[in-house]
Amino acid sequence: MYVFWELTSVSSFLLISYWYDNGNSQLGAIQSFMITVFGGLALLTGFIMLFLMTGTNRITDIIDQRHHLINHTLFIPMMLMILLGAFTKSAQFPFHVWLPKAMAAPTPVSAYLHSATMVKAGLYLVARLTPLFAVSEGWIWTITLVGLITLFWASLNATKQQDLKGILAFSTVSQLGMIMSMLGIGAVSYHFEGSQSQLYIAG
Repeated sequence: MYVFWELTSVSSFLLISYWYDNGNSQLGAIQSFMITVFGGLALLTGFIMLFLMTGTNRITDIIDQRHHLINHTLFIPMMLMILLGAFTKSAQFPFHVWLPKAMAAPTPVSAYLHSATMVKAGLYLVARLTPLFAVSEGWIWTITLVGLITLFWASLNATKQQDLKGILAFSTVSQLGMIMSMLGIGAVSYHFEGSQSQLYIAG
């Protein structure tokens, strides 16, 4: 997962800087590369800590150990590192600034890579690891609040844009925030067990 995670950052950098003689393209490429690679390094740190805690890299085996991990001293730092990686890749506030700048890339690149494919990686990571981290209320509150802030902040900024690609960029960020917040709200069903969980799912 991590290898291909970073490959999307590298390919994004090359595609945004396609018009190498355009200053906006160069600035957008550098900014997106720095933010996403920084998040990728944080994610790698989280994965290393997770391996030290569990002794395995298999997600299913890690999830099976979730009730023992919450009491580990590395649990909170590991969770924060993984969230940092997810937030930077999926353009959550305050790391969302790279996505509007990435729209300096050719339109097909912007429409496919930056509005559909690349930015969903962070959402997938959060969704895939929710069964592991939802035992912590910190996970639920963090992704819910960050998602809601991103949703409203980007929606407000979208109304100020005067070009179609700018509107596309901020509307994409807004929708990413909405999905992130729903992942946080949905994680409540993992946090409760038994009758409480059934009541939540039924509601």
